Amino acid sequence: MINNIENSIQKAQSECSRTGLRLTDKRCKVLKILLQAEEPLSAYDIVDQFKSSYAESLSAMSAYRMLDFLIHANFVHKLETSNQYLACSHICCAHEHELPQFLICDQCHTVKEIGLRKQLLKELKGSIENSGFVLSSQQIELHGICKSCLSKQAETNKNL
Repeated sequence: MINNIENSIQKAQSECSRTGLRLTDKRCKVLKILLQAEEPLSAYDIVDQFKSSYAESLSAMSAYRMLDFLIHANFVHKLETSNQYLACSHICCAHEHELPQFLICDQCHTVKEIGLRKQLLKELKGSIENSGFVLSSQQIELHGICKSCLSKQAETNKNL
């Protein structure tokens, strides 16, 4: 869950005003659902949460359009490997962001967003292109086990 949801919403609204984008009430509600989420959500999870949180219906097609808008505005990321969405952890930051990469826990499904230095990506891209391969996406999603799950495993093993 992103800390200080209201600040993130205010920052998103001011950024939309600055860039001429329109953060409608429904788009804002979808963003808020993602900001409150403990883990990434599918579009259908968002539709269900929208209905339970706001007592309004939202079609899956509308949810996908809103998610596309939020991705374009850099407020949300899509995890390609799982077709799920999560709020950008840097909405309130004022500095230029590095390229996001995602550390995904295969046990508890939490996702941590960390930045990849642009120089490192440039070097990686050069290596890839030298091999005759052309990238269609620069997003990196790494799967493993988070610190919390590792600690739980260690504790379980200790008690055996």
